[in-house]
Amino acid sequence: MDTSDAATPGTVRVGWIGAGRMGAAMASRLARAGEDVTVWNRTRSKAEALTEVGCTVADTIADLRGHDVVFTMVSTPADLEQVLTGPDGLLADPDQVPGAVVDCSTVSTESSAAMRAACAERGVDFLASPVSGNGKVVRAGGLSLVVSGPEETYERVAPLLAHLGKGATYVGEGDVARLAKICHNLMLGVVTQCMAEVTVLAEKGGMPRAAFLEFLNNSVMGSVFTRYKSPAFVHLDYTPTFTPILLRKDFDLGFQAAHELDVPMPVAAATAAAVQASVSSGRVEEDFAILLDQQAAASGITLKPEDAPVDDGLSAADEA
Repeated sequence: MDTSDAATPGTVRVGWIGAGRMGAAMASRLARAGEDVTVWNRTRSKAEALTEVGCTVADTIADLRGHDVVFTMVSTPADLEQVLTGPDGLLADPDQVPGAVVDCSTVSTESSAAMRAACAERGVDFLASPVSGNGKVVRAGGLSLVVSGPEETYERVAPLLAHLGKGATYVGEGDVARLAKICHNLMLGVVTQCMAEVTVLAEKGGMPRAAFLEFLNNSVMGSVFTRYKSPAFVHLDYTPTFTPILLRKDFDLGFQAAHELDVPMPVAAATAAAVQASVSSGRVEEDFAILLDQQAAASGITLKPEDAPVDDGLSAADEA
């Protein structure tokens, strides 16, 4: 595989492992762009759903071993280890391996380094490429990726990464992309908790949430994130895009890195307590936006859904 091959859709054999909410949306974008994508997922029905957009379903991970590039998008370090180095994993047969592995999961730097070493032992290039966004963001073309590893490998797969969203940022060798994503998710939690606090303060002071958030989003303090989180805050729709359990995992990873690098994290520490409280409440299958409900309860008010239109800034996803 060379750069010219990757630039022509359909000429590179792409494997995809993991068809959850994010993985399915990302693999779908590759297929819709004309790429040759074969998907494996532990629950086969999730992979089969992608045949509608042109993906092929792999019966086993072994079916992907000869592909030019294999993307992985799984939930935990244990899952990543299993799909790559397990007895039936992608790297189990030293005589048949993919050209490169691009891992888009959010895992620790240590886990990533271990998988990078396992790939290197078998002559397979490895890129750490965690992402920022959720399924709807992917469908709207707003996904962003941060990538580290061999720069020449990044250059080869960059045309594929370009299909996945609005941009990929190369940040260096090794696994520094993991730290970038962990820092990102620490800020994700901090901003959401701050948003919950000021929204509850505004409502308790007599303002509709929809009106306050419209003002906030149109101000210099608004952002892409505050805008697309606003419907959940207004309608109290906690359909999961990212759960409190997953957010707590990333805070744990962030504090581990901060300890190793001697970086104090006082604001993140305060937010971590709120995230833990949301996990302790038992509402672990809902979106982490339940931080809003938690803040309201601590403030002595009970929230009710507001019937108001809210622009989440992701209309492209609805059109898709």
